[in-house]
Amino acid sequence: MTGVRVGLSTSSVYPESSAHAFGYAAAVGYDAVEVMVGIDALSQQTSAILQLSEHHGIPVSAVHAPCLLFTQRVWGTEPWGKLERSAEMAHDVGAAVVVVHPPFRWQKEYAANFVNGIAALEESTGIAFAVENMYPWRASQKRGMEMYLPGWDPSAEPYANTTIDLSHAAIAQSDVIAMAERLGSRLRHVHLTDGTGSAKDEHLVPGRGGMGAAAFLAHLADTGFSGEIVVEINTRRCSTREEREADLRESLEFAREHFAVTTP
Repeated sequence: MTGVRVGLSTSSVYPESSAHAFGYAAAVGYDAVEVMVGIDALSQQTSAILQLSEHHGIPVSAVHAPCLLFTQRVWGTEPWGKLERSAEMAHDVGAAVVVVHPPFRWQKEYAANFVNGIAALEESTGIAFAVENMYPWRASQKRGMEMYLPGWDPSAEPYANTTIDLSHAAIAQSDVIAMAERLGSRLRHVHLTDGTGSAKDEHLVPGRGGMGAAAFLAHLADTGFSGEIVVEINTRRCSTREEREADLRESLEFAREHFAVTTP
C-alpha cells in the first residue's frame, strides 16, 4: 500500500481542453492532474486552473512547461522566463514539480547553462524541475539525429530531479528500468504511457506497447519510488467521449494494478 498518486496529464484528452481533462479525472477517479501549458488558453491561466481544481476537487500535481515545438511562443519566446512563469504557476496551484524538456540544439545560449540554470531555479523557487528524457529524431529505424543539448538522457547529467516518459524511451530504444536504476532517488516523476519502438512519439495506453510498463511499475514499487505517476497518453483517435474515457480508465487501472496504488 502506498500514497503515491496517479495523475492525469491534460494532454491526454487533446483536442479537448484542460477543463475537460479535470472533468475526466474526476469522473474516472484520478488522484491529481498535471497541467500541460500549451495552446489551450485555459492551460496558461493560473486563475482558471485553480477554479478547475477547486470545482472538481482534484489537486494539481505538476505543471509541464511550454517547451514543445508547437508551444515555442506560449508565454513568450525567452526560455528562462517561461520556466520562471511555470514555477510561479506551480507554486500558486500547490504543485511541487515543473516538468521540463532539455533545450533544442539551436537554443545554444539556453543549452550552455541549462544544467546549472535548472539547479539555480530549484534553489530560488523551491520547486523541483524534473528534466524529462527525450530521444534522437529519426524518420525510420535508422540512426537518429541528436536534437537536444546537453542531451536527451537525463541520467547523463547531474539533475537533482528527473522524469521518465515511456513513449520517449521507446523511440530512443532505452531500457527504462536501467534508466531508473541509474537515476535512483533523482527519479521524481513518471509519464506512464507506452510505445512500440517506432520513430513516432506514440503515447499508447500502458500495456499496449512493448516497453514493459508493468515490469517498470513493479520495479518502481520495489525500489520505494515516492514521486508522482502521471498518465500521458494519446487519445486523439477516439471518436467518442466514451472511447476516450475507456482509455483513461484502462490506464488508471493498469497503474493501480501494477504499482498497487491507492488513493491517499
